[in-house]
Amino acid sequence: MPPNQASAEPPERGTIEELFAALESPLLSYALRLTSDAGAAEDIVQETFMRLHARFDGVREPQRWLYRTVHNLALNHRRQAGRTVPLGPAGDDGSPAADDPADPQPLPDEQIARWEGIGLVRLSLESLDDRSRELVRLKFNEDLSYKEISAHTGLNIGHVGYLLHHALKTIADELARNGVVP
Repeated sequence: MPPNQASAEPPERGTIEELFAALESPLLSYALRLTSDAGAAEDIVQETFMRLHARFDGVREPQRWLYRTVHNLALNHRRQAGRTVPLGPAGDDGSPAADDPADPQPLPDEQIARWEGIGLVRLSLESLDDRSRELVRLKFNEDLSYKEISAHTGLNIGHVGYLLHHALKTIADELARNGVVP
């Protein structure tokens, strides 16, 4: 268990409400240290307690389980945040075309390759089921957080993350098969 938890020892076994009252603040601090993102930390702690609620009777050491789950969810969040790379305009890689403001247009063959890539992404999106396609739209077109998507769709936050992960993996696999990405 991480150091500097709560000064008062929470009950090792009690009700979820007692655990929440005793551990919410220390778990938020722990998640914030791991993610450096207050919103993500709140989402992680909420998801952790939701998961505990779903399997409370089967958890022998709830306090240890809570910290381990926060830890794992925070690492998943950091991995996901590291994989999501915003696409910038052509030339962001430091190529001379990006340094030359006189001609910001990409070369014709670069533009064609870009259009083909966009077309393949659209085809990959169309191959997803309606729910996954809607989640991708809410995340990337509407720029909603998992929590906001959860509220919008009625899915729990963990399920939103799971479905988005698999949708993006499907798209990435399809683009790799077509040679768009390595």
